[in-house]
Amino acid sequence: MRKTLLAALIVLTSQQAVANQDQRVTMSNFNYDYVEARIGASPLTFGAAFSTSVHPNAHFIASADSKFEGDFDFTGGFGFHAPINNWADITGEMLAHITDNGNHHKTDTGMEVNIGIRQWLGPQFEVGGETGYLSVGDLDQWMGSVYGRFHSTELFSLGVEARFNHIYDEQLMFTARFAF
Repeated sequence: MRKTLLAALIVLTSQQAVANQDQRVTMSNFNYDYVEARIGASPLTFGAAFSTSVHPNAHFIASADSKFEGDFDFTGGFGFHAPINNWADITGEMLAHITDNGNHHKTDTGMEVNIGIRQWLGPQFEVGGETGYLSVGDLDQWMGSVYGRFHSTELFSLGVEARFNHIYDEQLMFTARFAF
C-alpha cells in the first residue's frame, strides 16, 4: 500500500513539474498564412500563390504562373521558417514543379530547393531574398530573388520582387498579398 501511495505521489508531482516547465514554442516574425495575386514583367505573366501554416515553424505553399500562351508553371511543397532574432526569419522550401513552356506541349516535372531570409526594416517595410537550385526537365541551374514588401495593414501588403534564373528567366514581379 505504501508503494502504491508513493508511486501515485511521484506521478502527481512529476505531472506538476512538467506542467510548470517553460514550454516555449518557436514562432516566426512573419505571417505565413496568405493568398497572393501577382503580375510578372518581361515576360508578362499572371499568377497566384497560397500559403498556410501546418506547424509553428512549417508551412505549405502552392503557386501557379502563366503567360496564357499554352504555358504554365505549377509549384507546391513545404517550407520551414524560424526566427533569427526579433526582426528576421530564416526560411527554406522544397517545391515540386510541373511546367509546360507552351512551345512543344511537353510537360516537365522537377523540383526546387531554396533557402532565404526575411527582415523587417521598420514596422511596415520588409525585405528579403532567397537562393536555391532549380531542376526541371533539361533546366538545371542556380536561382535567386530579392524583394521588398510594404505592409499597409496587418492583412494587406504590396511587393516587388526581382527573380533571376527562374522558369521564366529574369523577371520583375509585382504582388498583392492578403493575409488570413
